[in-house]
Amino acid sequence: MKISSVLKLSLGLCVWLAGCSQAVFREDATILVTLLVRNKAHTLPYFLKLFEELDYPKNRMALWIKSEDNQDKSLEILKKWTATVEKSYHHVYKEFIPAAQGGHIQTNWTAERFAHIIKLKQEALQKGRDTWADYVWFVDTDVFLTNDQTLKSLVNTNYPVVAPMLETQSLYSNYWCGMGDDFYYKRTEDYRPIRNREDKNCHRVILVHSCFLVDLRQSESLLLTFDPSGIRGYNGPHDDIITFAISAFWNDVPVYVCNHINYGYLTTPLEESMTIEDDFAQLVNLRVEASVDFPPMLPHPLLADYITKPAKDKLSFDEVFLINLKRRPERRTRMEYSLGELGLQHKLINAVDGMALNDTYVESLGIKMLPNFADPYHHRAMTMGEIGCFLSHYNIWKEIVDRKLKSSLIFEDDIRFEPHFRTKLVNFMNEVDTLKVDWDIIYLGRKRLAIANESFVDDSDSLVNVQHSYWTLSYILSEKGAEKLIAGEPFGKLVPVDEYLPIMFDRHPDSRWKDPFPNRNLKAFSIHPLLVYPTHYVKDEGYISDTESSEIVPEKIRSMPENSKAGKGSKEKTIKEMEDDAELLQTSPSTEKPQVTPIPIPIPIDLHSEL
Repeated sequence: MKISSVLKLSLGLCVWLAGCSQAVFREDATILVTLLVRNKAHTLPYFLKLFEELDYPKNRMALWIKSEDNQDKSLEILKKWTATVEKSYHHVYKEFIPAAQGGHIQTNWTAERFAHIIKLKQEALQKGRDTWADYVWFVDTDVFLTNDQTLKSLVNTNYPVVAPMLETQSLYSNYWCGMGDDFYYKRTEDYRPIRNREDKNCHRVILVHSCFLVDLRQSESLLLTFDPSGIRGYNGPHDDIITFAISAFWNDVPVYVCNHINYGYLTTPLEESMTIEDDFAQLVNLRVEASVDFPPMLPHPLLADYITKPAKDKLSFDEVFLINLKRRPERRTRMEYSLGELGLQHKLINAVDGMALNDTYVESLGIKMLPNFADPYHHRAMTMGEIGCFLSHYNIWKEIVDRKLKSSLIFEDDIRFEPHFRTKLVNFMNEVDTLKVDWDIIYLGRKRLAIANESFVDDSDSLVNVQHSYWTLSYILSEKGAEKLIAGEPFGKLVPVDEYLPIMFDRHPDSRWKDPFPNRNLKAFSIHPLLVYPTHYVKDEGYISDTESSEIVPEKIRSMPENSKAGKGSKEKTIKEMEDDAELLQTSPSTEKPQVTPIPIPIPIDLHSEL
């Protein structure tokens, strides 16, 4: 009995120690990270900060960095960064070949450049096989991994080749679903549902690029190559990503792209006619867009001196206003970051918070809700949040009149900007001035409700005669426009501000609401396409409405409608219901258009793109 008990105890202790041993000595997979850098001084300070912040043990990562033929400060940046992080990573293999700075930076891809990149990527793949690496991770330095769990997420898939789907400001992304007989991109029905995240999963695709992980532990990875001469019978383009894709496809090595979370962002390739300045511009667009879902993208502290911040001005406006609730500091931070990136100087306006209003204060302002008003969607009276929103805009109108501001630009704080916002706005205002349009208000962002009845102003393809619209996301207001809005004396017959504006330019469909305002002579227009959209729509994750979530106004400051039944409104539709239908715009007959010199707007397109 005693011997048996000792044996059982010993056996149990061995099992327990084995478990402890596994827990103590188990390590994360080893990664060889391949970074090939050429003329990326404008992206490196942002890329390296995000890369360094990845949640993965640095001692399980080795870096294989090659950089040459730079006409910018890429090499200087890499030397400075690697000197500070070299001891943190398992190993840093680096080859920095100096080149004369200055001169024209080539952005096009020549046959020689393709051959060289193929050689380097094949070397990196072989380096991973020859060393201790479990994986080789190919990452371009114009990829911005805002999600610090990206690498862990890819490793956990256990796929032979896997990429995170990266966001851009178009349909372009870092994967193909189809390939033509000529080995180049082929549009398929599978692409868009993946890109739009209609099915969140890991999807098998024909090709991935820019950021992908290769599992060297799987024997089939030995069949993968970037070298066209390594594929028997291949006579296609000498292109690194196409060759790699064919080596996988012909050998039945599955390739996946995962879209179930937002991993990060990618700049789109430039056309041959574009310059590095065009890449600078799209990097600004991308940083502004990324700030909607992630904290503002800042440069690495060590490399901040390599970034030139844009000078700020008010464009041609007398003032630029930003409305923000004090209890929404995250919105203020994002908007001030975005406006800074766009080079816009602004004045912060603390919004009137509906949650802080009480009926005594509202009554003291002489505010009474318009009789017969009922929200067209919820069939309810106004909320205190809607009163606060109206007062916030009204206070700006008052300031415009008091300061005699001829033209002002107004932003709310829950907006996202179209790419090249600043350039497009400058071009637009030049056109408005050239056409000598007599305007009071011009929408930059709105919800269009009567698209079919809208038409372009004569001789313009960007200025629209506006019809019934909702939202006050962003608009331009003249001094006389502000005077007209104040002269309407809205406090004694209050409606939400985005109902008041179409009433005042006489495009509101409900005569019961607009008849109490006899002087409906506001001259209203809109830019088309719009330059501003909401950050979130109803049913989107992260959607918050400070007007809808507040209390209904007290009985004593409202008049209940005689018939509260109202047609279904559209303030609270889903994103699908709110897609713009540009084909419904009726273009007015126009003669020869006045000559306006636009500022060029780069539109990056690539053979691999979905554009």
